[in-house]
Amino acid sequence: MNFRQIVLLVALASAANAFAPNPAIRSGLKLNVASESGEITEESIMKSLNYEPGKAKTEFANKFGHLAGKEVKTVGEAFADFTAELGFSVNALYKNSITDLVGTTHLIVANARFQKDPIWSAGLLLSLDLLLKNYPEKDVGEEIASALFKAIGLDEAEVRAEAKQVSDWAEGKTKADIEAALSGEGDNLIADTARAAKSDEFWMYSRYFGLGLLKMMDIAGLEMEKDEAYPIMEDWMKNKLGKSYLTACSDSDLYFRVKDKLDMMETMMKEIEIREKKRMAERLEAKAEAAIKAAEKEAEAQADTAANVN
Repeated sequence: MNFRQIVLLVALASAANAFAPNPAIRSGLKLNVASESGEITEESIMKSLNYEPGKAKTEFANKFGHLAGKEVKTVGEAFADFTAELGFSVNALYKNSITDLVGTTHLIVANARFQKDPIWSAGLLLSLDLLLKNYPEKDVGEEIASALFKAIGLDEAEVRAEAKQVSDWAEGKTKADIEAALSGEGDNLIADTARAAKSDEFWMYSRYFGLGLLKMMDIAGLEMEKDEAYPIMEDWMKNKLGKSYLTACSDSDLYFRVKDKLDMMETMMKEIEIREKKRMAERLEAKAEAAIKAAEKEAEAQADTAANVN
């Protein structure tokens, strides 16, 4: 350990006093960062702090302490697994978006607080559909989705089945029906998910849960515009689920911004395709006209030759 690291650890150890919850604990927190030989080492500092990963006397540690020390795949390793599963390069236009998708999804799933639910699954598929619906090769887009599921350790069939359950349930429902379910009323998978979230103080919101709510808005026929969706998302997260709404509303805005950009890109690609087809048709037409003129000239030449012979 270099000198700078030791100084930082000593500073952290000294600062720990300020965060003791009450005076009794503060008075009992006496640090002796030197080892028996009088040397300050990383081991002596950690011993002085009396710190053991996952052993704090808190509800959080009681629930997740058993995960202390567990190896977690890095984002780089997750992307390497994705690339190996896919077996070929992603289209250059989609590379940055796919890289972000893999990294973001891995970090969500790797979090100890993450719990997959049907709304989350519906949101993940909405994100994939939005990103890959116009991928140049349709079958390749499906392979990209499958490689993602394998790289982050999710069962694709299970996720798709849960998303379908959400879509089937939301079909024909009104805004009031969805809000009642999100409040925990009724006997259905949305109400079950809402009750589980409400009862878990460590429940973790992530982007795809918010997108799952947008998916239900869409199926229920609500106005799918950024300014219209924002207050609905705020109400559903804050008043129906009793959770913070800021990140969810931000994710909602991000979805519509990305959707607008992808729609614009789709329009441009279609225009380019139309222009290319028009140019190709013009080239073919010019070739045909040239061939006809050549044939006419050849026929005239043959007629002149025959007349001269006679």
